[in-house]
Formats: sequence, C-alpha cells, structure tokens
Amino acid sequence: MTEAQVWTIIGVFATLFFSMLALMSNMFVRVIRAEIGRLDSKFDIVNAKIDALDRDVQLLFRREFGSDAE
Repeated sequence: MTEAQVWTIIGVFATLFFSMLALMSNMFVRVIRAEIGRLDSKFDIVNAKIDALDRDVQLLFRREFGSDAE
C-alpha cells in the first residue's frame, strides 16, 4: 500500500465510483420528476371527466325532478 500506483488506482476508482453515484442519483431524480409530471396531467384529465360527469348527472336530476328540487 505504499506504492504510488496503488494510491493512484484507489483515487481513480474512488473518483469513478462517486461520479457514477452522482450521475445515477441525478438520473433517478429526473425520472421521478417526469413521472410525477405525468401523474399531474393524468389527474387533470380525470378531474375534467369528473366535472363533465357531474354536469351530466345534474342535468339528468333536473330533468327528472324539476329545477326547484334542490
């Protein structure tokens, strides 16, 4: 462990290890953010469909029971 080449190899491997760790964590965070963004858009679509369904149910309710049944 006193050879200069050994310490150089240890330094190179440590640098590679921490570089790969930083790269993988950065990529993981990007993937998670992208997936959360997709979920947000899916929730917007579901909310729009629920609003349309609510409007349709209110229309049917008013048609069946009259507009003063509320």
